[in-house]
Amino acid sequence: MENVILFDREPARTGLLPLTFTRPVADIRVGALTIRQKWERMLHGSYSWLTQDYLAVKFGIVNPDDTANLFIAGDVLPDPRLVAMIPMLEEGQALTDARDDSVIAFRGSLDGFRKGPKQTAPIDVKSVSTVIDIFKLNGDEIRNDFRILTDGATSAPISDTNVVIGDRSQLFVEEGCEIECASFNVKHGPIFIGKGVEIMEGARLRGPIAIMADSKVKMNTMIYEDTTVGPQCRVAGELANAVIQGYSNKAHDGVLLNAVVGEWCNIGAAATSSNLKNNYAKIKVWSYQKNGFVKTDEQFCGLIMGDYSKLAINTSLNTATTVGVGVNFFGAGFPRTYIPSFSFGSPVKMTKCRLDELIDTSRIVMARRHVDLTQSDIDILTYLYNTTD
Repeated sequence: MENVILFDREPARTGLLPLTFTRPVADIRVGALTIRQKWERMLHGSYSWLTQDYLAVKFGIVNPDDTANLFIAGDVLPDPRLVAMIPMLEEGQALTDARDDSVIAFRGSLDGFRKGPKQTAPIDVKSVSTVIDIFKLNGDEIRNDFRILTDGATSAPISDTNVVIGDRSQLFVEEGCEIECASFNVKHGPIFIGKGVEIMEGARLRGPIAIMADSKVKMNTMIYEDTTVGPQCRVAGELANAVIQGYSNKAHDGVLLNAVVGEWCNIGAAATSSNLKNNYAKIKVWSYQKNGFVKTDEQFCGLIMGDYSKLAINTSLNTATTVGVGVNFFGAGFPRTYIPSFSFGSPVKMTKCRLDELIDTSRIVMARRHVDLTQSDIDILTYLYNTTD
């Protein structure tokens, strides 16, 4: 069995902030699965991470000195060709990204990895390098993950109160779900429903979509193409091309479009984020690397939200608003399109939150999902808090 170490490489790690403040690159969900879960299903092995030092308390490396280790870039999406090539590497050999010659796979010890490969071969790969990539690639990745998750499996039946438009084989439902009076349009892409999901009456889903384990889709929710709802989420209102990593709530009316939301977030009732400027111009997004806004070639981008953040009821956000980690935003008016981590307040007055209050609230929120806030989680939040102005 291979010992696989998924490493963060630049500029992908910085390009994926604020999500990578609290997780390695490989633990970002795009499609139904995280990048790590995709690799685990396609390349058998034991997996660990090579990431930022402060994250290693939770996401550590295993057997770094083993010369047979496989190091794989955590932003690279696996495909059958790549999965076949990587195990063939010998010690000191590497595959490199044809775009920039950076290492994407290496066989050897951590020391050998840091010294650099003895022999390389370039290859074209598909990677997740920016937060915008997450929602842009999400539809294709849902299709890929649907094939992985359903291969050789049988879908659970659903009652006759539901309507399926298109090929019934493109709707897959795992065991333990409660689904009544919902409609599923799979003519444009598959829909995957994970274990224990509840989809309430009047919900309308148009694939490709992934709703992961133990999530709830509330009454009359509209979910459009290329949307992922991670595990243990609550969603309502309108969602399109949105990726919720997991354990978060958007449980009331409101719009979430071309968006990425982290874990342990709450989006209040009627909160809405714009995904398109009134003049249809290309959008600017916050760059943590540049410490300022940068132009993009994109016309559509909604909310980008880090872990543990909260938006109050009736919050209105302008196009391409980035919200950091541990933010608590409330009050009338549009905030700036970049809200730094640990901000507390409204457009009238914004201060830095108290860390002890954030930790106490997070502990309560996580307990509602029967998940413990660990000392490792607290250590990560404390490090980020102490290094954020």
